[in-house]
Amino acid sequence: MTTRSRSRPAAGPEAGDADGRLAALIRTPAMAGVLVGVVLMFLAWLLPAAWNWNVHMRSWPPLHAYWDPRLGPGTVAAVAIAVLGTVYAARLADVLSWRRLLLASYVGSLAWMVSLAMVDGNDGIGVILDYKFEYMNTARSIDSWSKLSTMLHEYVARIDADNPNNWPTHISGHPPGAVMFFIGLVAIGLSSGLAAGWAVIVVVGTTSVAVLQTLRVLGAEAAARRAAPFLVLGPAAIWMAVSADAVFATVSAWGMCCLAVACTRTAYRAMASWAVAAGLLLGYAVMMSYGLPLLGLLAVAILVITRRVGPLPWAAGAGLAVLLAFYAAGFSWLEALPALHERQFRGVAANRPQQYYLWGNLAALAWSAGLAMFAGVATVLGRRWSSWRSLLFARDGQDNQTRVVSLLVVGAVLMVLAADVSGSSRGEVERIWLPFVPWLLVGTALLPPRWRRVGLVLQVVLALLAQHLLHPDW
Repeated sequence: MTTRSRSRPAAGPEAGDADGRLAALIRTPAMAGVLVGVVLMFLAWLLPAAWNWNVHMRSWPPLHAYWDPRLGPGTVAAVAIAVLGTVYAARLADVLSWRRLLLASYVGSLAWMVSLAMVDGNDGIGVILDYKFEYMNTARSIDSWSKLSTMLHEYVARIDADNPNNWPTHISGHPPGAVMFFIGLVAIGLSSGLAAGWAVIVVVGTTSVAVLQTLRVLGAEAAARRAAPFLVLGPAAIWMAVSADAVFATVSAWGMCCLAVACTRTAYRAMASWAVAAGLLLGYAVMMSYGLPLLGLLAVAILVITRRVGPLPWAAGAGLAVLLAFYAAGFSWLEALPALHERQFRGVAANRPQQYYLWGNLAALAWSAGLAMFAGVATVLGRRWSSWRSLLFARDGQDNQTRVVSLLVVGAVLMVLAADVSGSSRGEVERIWLPFVPWLLVGTALLPPRWRRVGLVLQVVLALLAQHLLHPDW
């Protein structure tokens, strides 16, 4: 009697290929970046609860949010956009003409922000800016030039929490350029929270357009097309919709775009004109947020990429003119910053432990920018030193694409690290990071194709979960 051997069948070439692809996907800097982001997010939430560590945040640290599972009017649209985006966005970015890509990015940004905000119905757009610590109540009270002048002259004194007429939280925490944006909205008839919310969304939808155009001007169109889906779809949209910090991101992004144009113009008059435009926008961005002088690090990256310093005096002069104009009108940025620090550290910031927020801030960045951002940054920073040396001297071709992306990401990383180490922002940084987030997401252009597909799925899933399970205060 014979017996048949029942040995296990050998794996076919398809199985081996699949195992190899999976192994290749795992053994990458991108995976290391994702793991760092996941660990940060998990520990930032777990440790305060496990150790009874009061970090003076709501129920879901490090976010200024609380647990609130819900569905809403925008849920179906948000899920549909997420599915369509993960399937078609990369293909469209490859085949559309440049102008159509910019238009699609703008429309896609609007649709994604609105659908996520509308999970809470009209309240998701119309309520936040009317909160007592936000801008609109003050903006509606400044209805003449004389009141605006008085506001600027009293601005620094009213930062002090002991002043009986002290500013609401967000106004005291920012230079007057922030509230002046909303004063402008009121002046043109957009005085309700809902109208102002829609205006903010329409404006900040152009952020992706500005970043894409910057990449193209710097000679990295192919990289821009690869990064486009990540600049449109991701969790940052939760905080960009109806957020003053998103307006700061938009102003600064267009300032960087103008600087890139200036650095690539050969005609002197054109170079100077674009540099002045860049300086005015970046100068005004500094008058909207005390943290945005850090944009200088990103500006230096653009100057290094283009090997041009000619636009620098024009841009710096225009930016300084903005600060001097505010000073002449009654507001001193240099006096306001120490007054703000005193208010912060006599309030909740004094109780928020720096040993937690030094890394907890980066966990908030993971929620805001998404895990694909960590994958892209890790891919950029994971290069060998010899590769960096060659990139610094690349001028065209694929190496230039990599060079542009890498230097922009390095500039953005340095901005984040400088802001984090300063200790000026302990908590609440899921929105404060917004001006830096698009430039960090540029690094996704260097992800391998499989990782770009996986990364975009991670982005939209995180956004949907965060919006439907957590309720942020902004």
